[in-house]
Amino acid sequence: MKNLADHDSFVDGVPHATFAQMRRDVPVHWTPDHGGDRGFWSLTRYADIMAAQKDPGTFSSAQGIRIEDQSREEYLARRTFQETDPPEHTATRRIVNPAFAKPVMAGFEQLIRDLARDIVDEALAHAEFDGVEHIAKRLPMLMLGRILGVPDADLDWLVERGDALIGNTDPDFTTTVIDKVNTDAYAMMPFRSPAGVELYDYAQQILDGSRAVDDAGILARVLQAEGGAIHGQDFKNFFCLLVAAGNDTTRYSIAMALWLLTQQKDLLGQLQSGAVWDTCADEFIRVASPTLHFRRTATRDVEMHGQTIREGDKVLMWFVSGSRDETVFDDPNTAHLDRSPNRHVAFGQGGPHVCLGMWLAKLELKVVLQELASRISGLEATSAPTWTRSNFICGVKSLTLRPKLK
Repeated sequence: MKNLADHDSFVDGVPHATFAQMRRDVPVHWTPDHGGDRGFWSLTRYADIMAAQKDPGTFSSAQGIRIEDQSREEYLARRTFQETDPPEHTATRRIVNPAFAKPVMAGFEQLIRDLARDIVDEALAHAEFDGVEHIAKRLPMLMLGRILGVPDADLDWLVERGDALIGNTDPDFTTTVIDKVNTDAYAMMPFRSPAGVELYDYAQQILDGSRAVDDAGILARVLQAEGGAIHGQDFKNFFCLLVAAGNDTTRYSIAMALWLLTQQKDLLGQLQSGAVWDTCADEFIRVASPTLHFRRTATRDVEMHGQTIREGDKVLMWFVSGSRDETVFDDPNTAHLDRSPNRHVAFGQGGPHVCLGMWLAKLELKVVLQELASRISGLEATSAPTWTRSNFICGVKSLTLRPKLK
């Protein structure tokens, strides 16, 4: 079994064989202390992950959602509503949920289609192109600007900083690799990253009015929300969360879809048949599961599968494993675009922390694939994909593609 605490265990993609072995033999698995951080428990079976998701009273988010240990001061400085439990978490979600509701996201479909059409046309103008740079990265980036209400001119800069935050373990994204250099100087910054300093400065300019944002965007809405506007440090951390999470996870889901189209040759025909558009996005996202885990902290002693999780222990819910649990999903390592029902846990479903951007991510993936499938008769990968070095967010980082046009 590979060491799940080691980011290098993921440089060739998710170690699915390790997770399959853990589901079978040690579904509640202990990883000892590592790199100065305390050890942690891993939950790898679907049923156990769902049970933990539904019990925030026992499995708390209020001490951090990543493996790393934090002092109380660091936690308070960096936390977003993701790192809170009900009722505090519920109160914040009431402010932000309406902006991400399914009917609201559906209203963006024509905009997404217009953007996707141009993106796909520009990519297909090349005999070969990097599918991540030319397609998977571009659509979520442009939609991020519309959702936030920030100008397109700022998006490349913002996404680069967001990559440095969430990719803080990958030297392709940052020179301040968290497990390779001393990051104590940035302990109060999101992800212990110097990019957090720059994003905080950008957010402060929005707060003090020196940088304008569109009144229709989510940033203006949360600043003006009646009875619970988000301000100060909470706004800065919320901004960093949206910049990082609002781009990367959708990017890696689209990138996985592109990779699968080159590996399972029947998938393109299924898309072109029109029969799977209502189900394909969930299946591509299930297979991708780009957010590999979230951490919880036990608030009491818990017995699971013969193991005793002690109060204060860190517990990782490995969504990427739960979404390939053989007892729930037939042939889980293969994409079946008509899979239904498809109750994967890639969005953290089943508890109070379900992903805000779920409906937007599924719509973006569906639309960009519709535009691509309508223009090609085949897609070939001319090089092996590269993968992010991370046990938190993992996905295809680069992928050279050669399309066959209709």
